[in-house]
Amino acid sequence: MFLPTLLNQATPEQMDRFFMPAWNLEIIGTYAQTEMGHGTHLRGLETTATYDPATQEFVLNSPTISSIKWWPGGLGKTSNHAIVLAQLYTQGNCHGLHAFITPLRDMKTHVPLPGIVVGDIGPKFGFNEVDNGYLKLENIRIPRENMLMKYAKVEPDGTYLKPPSAKLTYGTMVFIRSMIVGESARALSKACTIAIRYSSVRHQSEIRPGEPEPQILDYQTQQYKLFPLLAMAYAFHFVGQYMKETYLRISGDINEGDFSQLPELHALSAGLKAFTTWETNAGIEVCRMSCGGHGYSCSSALPDIYVQFTPTCTYEGENTVMMLQTARYLVKSYRQAKAGQQLSGIVSYLNDAQHRVVQPQPVAARPTVVDINDLASLVEVYKLRAAILVELAAKSIQQELQRRKSQEDAWNNSAIDLVRASDAHCHYVVVKLFTDKLRDIGDTGVHSVLSSLALLYALQGITRNSGDFLQAGLLSVPQVLQSSVRIKELLSQLRLNAVALVDAFDHNDKKLNSVLGRYDGNVYENLFEWARSSPLNATEVHESFHKYLKPLRAKL
Repeated sequence: MFLPTLLNQATPEQMDRFFMPAWNLEIIGTYAQTEMGHGTHLRGLETTATYDPATQEFVLNSPTISSIKWWPGGLGKTSNHAIVLAQLYTQGNCHGLHAFITPLRDMKTHVPLPGIVVGDIGPKFGFNEVDNGYLKLENIRIPRENMLMKYAKVEPDGTYLKPPSAKLTYGTMVFIRSMIVGESARALSKACTIAIRYSSVRHQSEIRPGEPEPQILDYQTQQYKLFPLLAMAYAFHFVGQYMKETYLRISGDINEGDFSQLPELHALSAGLKAFTTWETNAGIEVCRMSCGGHGYSCSSALPDIYVQFTPTCTYEGENTVMMLQTARYLVKSYRQAKAGQQLSGIVSYLNDAQHRVVQPQPVAARPTVVDINDLASLVEVYKLRAAILVELAAKSIQQELQRRKSQEDAWNNSAIDLVRASDAHCHYVVVKLFTDKLRDIGDTGVHSVLSSLALLYALQGITRNSGDFLQAGLLSVPQVLQSSVRIKELLSQLRLNAVALVDAFDHNDKKLNSVLGRYDGNVYENLFEWARSSPLNATEVHESFHKYLKPLRAKL
């Protein structure tokens, strides 16, 4: 995040001073935002940067134990500079979080500079090869020019010039969250590749007595575990592409002085980051269990994929908080639409809110004209579900306010509904983008199989969330039951192309590093060789025999 932050927030002069040395690895930088006591709640960060006009310097300080920077990657022993996020104080006023380039270590000896208390935070669930660190600042002085001033500025006399948009400070986080969506697709596609390849190699039990053991991928239950995840991996791949393109487009607009789409990008990146990482995290574990006992072995690579991916659910914004940030934007947009303002962009579906009466109702209350085999119809159903849940969440807040609750209490008492609304919004976006992508595919065969994947993804979401669709009268009970039948048909259709679909992700053996997921399918021979190469097998008799077992037996 060090280089992207410089690219987004540094002036041309600062780019010359810091970016090129960082690019050439003279400066080794990290991004120090999270503190021991605060993470996602950025306004609660306690590190201070107080401007001293007499020396034209900022004084950076960690005023409390909870304000110690905690978790930045590479901070512990590697980095010699950090971009420190701190509360800016000048002329007696606090102007919120700003970024400051802070030297940490002597450029020649690598010894921490005076007033810098820095080190590694210790063993973690995973990523122990990374020196995630702590940083305590004891009234460190840095030049005024070390504050990143592309947008916000502090003049030599201490006058503060605010940025065009308060959210510009969070530009790097929006970038990283957008990239995490793509990373979700990569992690899930790796797990699916391993599980589906192995399931085509592994033979087990019987379907028909007396016949050869079938591939476990021929069992409907195995297909039901893995093929919806395969469809999800493709969906997230296309969503990741969309987020990258959207970020680059809006970044271009920002550079031209147009900040109008920044709030939507912030809300969309937060929601999709949470939605895709939650789903992927759960999906990787399903892939591991679908490989049976061998999936638990590090030879499968699935434990490593899980351990490396699971922190995405909490870093760069804890997922529940991310969903609530998206919900805040959705509720605000809903209220604007109710007031007659015409919305644009991905929330334009809320424009119809004022024409719709939303309430839980019997399924038979109105006729449904949804064709569950038609993706366009399903996109519409997902859109209506999102709109209804956003409206219900907004009405929940209003009901709380009518009970004389404060805005804060009303929001907290409606938080479950707000997260559900955000989840439904993100689910709609994913289904819509997957469906839209099909228009770009000219090859008939590829279009056909991807259409089956998109339909499977949409129908699986309906069966998992059938209560929402039934309660709102968007689908009937027979249609939900029909969806389950159609899913089984799609599983059978996709069986023929399942291995080819994971091969298309193009994860080579070196990248997968999985014995179970080998491209050539020679699993058992290589599993035996992998086990034999274990360090415990370096000697025929382990030293523990002589040290413990032999003396113990001598006493018996």
